Amino acid sequence: MTTDVIAEDPRWRGTGIESLASRAVEATLDHLDLDPDDWNVTVLACDAARIAALNARFRDTPAPTNVLSWPSVERSAAKRGARPEPPDGDPELGDIAISFETCLAEARDGGISLEAHVLHLVIHATLHLLGYSHDGDSDADLMEATETAILHSLGVPDAHARKETGKRP
Repeated sequence: MTTDVIAEDPRWRGTGIESLASRAVEATLDHLDLDPDDWNVTVLACDAARIAALNARFRDTPAPTNVLSWPSVERSAAKRGARPEPPDGDPELGDIAISFETCLAEARDGGISLEAHVLHLVIHATLHLLGYSHDGDSDADLMEATETAILHSLGVPDAHARKETGKRP
């Protein structure tokens, strides 16, 4: 597996973002019985201004957010609440962008470590790359249960699930 991290904002450099992103992607792929050595993900560790520009460009929402993802191929499940089919073919799963200020503020507001929050957000974004969604209740339930199980495997407690990932309360 290759998790390429581009630390565009220098504040990310002291956080261990490379290791955190790799751990999160690998744990997600392992949990879904995908060989991490077969897949590639790129993570842009940026600031709020950059992610706001990306959010405006790709989601028509000109505001900062915590994390964005762009799958290389559409992988949504055929039916709401169903697990998406495993990817095949091209080893590129897609790209993720994560905002330093937003992640730090959310971690502080939630009383959790920045490291735990970054793990959660990269897991969340990786699941999006793999076709998971939280648009409807059944999809959100599946995605949340999957996130929670992966977070547990990394020693991150339940309280972190559902925080600041755009999912329903």
